[in-house]
Formats: sequence, structure tokens, C-alpha cells
Amino acid sequence: MIPRYSRPEMVAIWSPETKFRIWYEIEAHACEAMANLGVIPRENADAVWKAKDVEFDVARIDEIEAVTKHDVIAFLTHLAEHVGSEEARFVHQGMTSSDVLDTCFNVQLVRASDILIKDMEALLAALKTRALEHKNTVRVGRSHGIHAEPTTMGLTFARFYAEMDRNLSRLKLAREEIATGAISGAVGTFANVDPAVEEHVCAELGLSPEPISTQVIPRDRHAMFFATLGVIASSIENVATEIRHMQRTEVLEGAEFFSMGQKGSSAMPHKKNPVLTENLTGLARLVRSAVIPAMENVALWHERDISHSSVERAIGPDCCVTLDFALARLTGVIEKMLIFPDNMLDNMNKFPGLVMSQAGSSGADTGRCFA
Repeated sequence: MIPRYSRPEMVAIWSPETKFRIWYEIEAHACEAMANLGVIPRENADAVWKAKDVEFDVARIDEIEAVTKHDVIAFLTHLAEHVGSEEARFVHQGMTSSDVLDTCFNVQLVRASDILIKDMEALLAALKTRALEHKNTVRVGRSHGIHAEPTTMGLTFARFYAEMDRNLSRLKLAREEIATGAISGAVGTFANVDPAVEEHVCAELGLSPEPISTQVIPRDRHAMFFATLGVIASSIENVATEIRHMQRTEVLEGAEFFSMGQKGSSAMPHKKNPVLTENLTGLARLVRSAVIPAMENVALWHERDISHSSVERAIGPDCCVTLDFALARLTGVIEKMLIFPDNMLDNMNKFPGLVMSQAGSSGADTGRCFA
């Protein structure tokens, strides 16, 4: 993702340096488990751990890959340069590349989920604060964009709170579903690696062993994960669209905060545009664009192909980085948002009494969401 829509903590998860560090940990933990089983010499496993403080040279790995045309082999070759070729001779024994790639990808998605969960908790706190603040701020409700009946600004914030709270529950479930690893060897049969190795590696990385894998971790898990991110993005757009409507000159019931020195237009000095929420609408489209490719990744040939790989190299970092930025931006918009109660009353009274046409019309109790 471009730096303009990126935050450092999330970007770091997807850096080559982090990826190779996770690859190293997978291989080192696997060696340790094999040594525990007596499959490889203990001294060889210990030698691998001596590289724990090494900063892997991304440029050097790329240089090797230019020859091998294989990213995992390039990494293992570079690791042997640090550990020693004799000492590293048992690294990756019985394993296949997908054991490393898939387990690493899921570690990254779990770490990304933890950041996104914190983002959503911050957004929920902001929405709750504004909902309670404007519990009794009356505004007209609209259906089809037309004046309907009185409601409150608090109820508007409360419904967004409830929606995002559902999304937080979905995200936690998606995190749980994606938190699996596999060290099962070629086509997933454990023919050349003991299942105890998988159990050890997963435990060390905070994952659960994949119950049934082929040579890859099943991609229905990933489809569910990215679909959840797409739903969250749609909810972000839902909030953003409401704020954009409220900021229209003819409505002006709410508006994004406009900082000192901020400019709205290079041609019209008076403009104060809803640029942040318009930006959020666009970012939501980017996140949602990954959902269909993620679902198409589910159908792979037999025990494994790599048609999913190129897709995930793009949508993994792009979706997580973009959604992290969007959630943080929306939280800031909600926290600083300007509310204009007098304009709300003026809008409701444009047609005096008309919005009270339904018998027994009354306001809503917006406090029950937070009781």
C-alpha cells in the first residue's frame, strides 16, 4: 500500500524483514522439535538458534532467488550462510515450502487482526461517547432522503455503534479461524515429518495445528477473513456516507473538523469539503475489491497449486494496511466531528408539524444500547 494510507505498526507486519524473521522462527522451532524427537542431532538445532539475532539481508536473499527462482530455497541458502552449511544441513527436513509460507501468512494475519481489533475498540469508544453526548439532540429522520419523523443524533451514532460492535465480533471470529498452522510435508501426509513437529511449531507461534491440510492450509479460512474485512469496510462507508450528507451546505447538521490553515479548494477559498469521509468511501472500495479474489482462491487443484499465491501477496498487506488506516481515520473524524443542533431544528421545522403526521409519534430511547 502507498505510504499516504499506511500506518507504521501495520506496515511492519508485512515487511520482508518481518516475513523472513517469521520464516526463520518456523524453521528453528521445527528443528528444535525434531531434535526433541531424536530425528536430528541436538547440536544442529542449537546451531540454528544461534542465528536468532541475525538481521537477514533482503537484498542478498533477492540475489539468490534471481538464480534459484524459488523464494524459500533462497532464504534457506542465506540462512546457511549465517549458520554454516554443515550445521544447517537438517533445516527444513521433511518439510515443504507451503509449511513455511502458509504458516507465516497466518501469523501475519493474526498479528494484523490484533491491530484491527484495537482499532475497532477505539472507534467503538468514540461512537459511544458521541451517542451519549447527543442522546437528546433532536434531528429529523429521513427515509428515501426525505423528511420522515423526529429522531436524535444520539440514535444515529448508536446505530453505527451497534453495527461496528457486530463487526468486532465477526473480526474476532475471523482471527480465530485464521490462526492455524501446518507442518505436514508434501501433500500434507506427514510422511517425512512427525505431527509432533507441527504441534510444537504452532504452539510456539500461537497457532492451532490445521486439523486436515493438504499441501496448503485450506483457503476457505482466508476467504472468510477477507470477507469480514470487506464487511467492516462497508460499515465504514456507511458511516462516511451519513457524515458526507450531513455536511452538505443545504443540510449542515454535522461536519468534519476543519483545522487552522486547512484549505478546501485551490480555486474556491470558501470551500470546506468532507474530504476525509470521501477518502474513506474510496478506501472501503479498495478493501472490498479483495473479497472476490479471496473467494476464488478457495478452489485449488488437487492437493495444491499456487494460483492463490500471487493474489495473497497483494491483498494480504493491502487490505490490512488500508483497513487499519481507515479505521483510525474514521475514529478521528467521529471524535472531532462538529454537530450543529440549531440547524437540525431548523431543518426539521422547514414544514412545521408535517413530520408529526403519524399518530402517536414520539422520540426514541437512545440510552438502551449502553445500559
